[in-house]
Amino acid sequence: MKSTIKDVANLAGVSIATVSRVITGKSPVRKDIKNRVLEAAAALDYRPNLAARNLVTRINRTIGVIVSDLSNSFTGEILNGIEEMCQQLNYDVLVSSTGGDIKKEVQSLERFEGKQIEGLILIPWKLHAETVEKINSMSTYIVMVNRNNSKLKVPTIAIDNYKASYQMTNYLIGKGHKKIGFIRNSVDVDFFGLDQYRGYKKAMTDHMLEVDQRYVKYGDFSMENSYMIVKNFIADKDVPTAIFATSDIMAIGAINALRDNGYSVPGDVSVVGFNNVKMASLYRPRLTVIHQPLYSIGTVAVKMIANKKDYIQTEENRVVIMPHKLIERESCGPVNPNMKQPPAPRIWGEETIE
Repeated sequence: MKSTIKDVANLAGVSIATVSRVITGKSPVRKDIKNRVLEAAAALDYRPNLAARNLVTRINRTIGVIVSDLSNSFTGEILNGIEEMCQQLNYDVLVSSTGGDIKKEVQSLERFEGKQIEGLILIPWKLHAETVEKINSMSTYIVMVNRNNSKLKVPTIAIDNYKASYQMTNYLIGKGHKKIGFIRNSVDVDFFGLDQYRGYKKAMTDHMLEVDQRYVKYGDFSMENSYMIVKNFIADKDVPTAIFATSDIMAIGAINALRDNGYSVPGDVSVVGFNNVKMASLYRPRLTVIHQPLYSIGTVAVKMIANKKDYIQTEENRVVIMPHKLIERESCGPVNPNMKQPPAPRIWGEETIE
């Protein structure tokens, strides 16, 4: 039969309340008595009933996580950090995937609001107005990952996207590139995307280079969209000498389109990414990227919940900035002044091949 707290109290010669104080650690207990209780608990192989304790304390040692896409490498690496830190701090993790659907996001927020969880971590692709409104109305402690806007009232953890984008654009200009395509995430009011664009634009204007909107495109985090964007550059015979994609997946889509149409990377066109997911170092050519510490972002998000009193939600400290760095690999090189537009690929069956 499973031992109970009463059994421990009887063996240690103390009250049930004393055993409870020792186990929860919420009230001081004399050292000799504490040792007696712990020895009794060990002898009886006593395991506290966490569910019962949660009912009494109204605290559930569970952290909720809402993501847009579980299959995405960016999300996966952050989740690894969340899971590891939750194990270290003895938290359970509940994950809800929404597919980026606004209704599902709000429904997930409402479900977690009904649970007495310790806190909630959000990793959405976009910040929808409905989601922001719901977040701001909740009493649950929430940490937003890599998203921010002026109406959001919860702590956010991210890198300095403005500085990172400025640094990468400046790096490309230093390689001699002046015609730099910029494939950004999407059109919205999310500071994450806006700061990346502002950093790109500031670096270009600081070097007195034109920010040509023909080369600023919206890939929406999609390899397929990025592929079509670059394919259209090629069809228009107006290919930038460098392409800066604000996600590694979009950078890989750009490289695939270039290679499929006879371009060399980085011989003809340089391509750089953003995030440094594991695929960035495995793909060939290996991607030059802005590195975000994705695993560490996950661990810090959990710590922010566990130590929420240290992260008071004020405007001054609402955004926790993590370090970033530029990692130089093989996908970027100096500008090729002799880059020529290769002929359009012929399609079998539509014309005679000589």
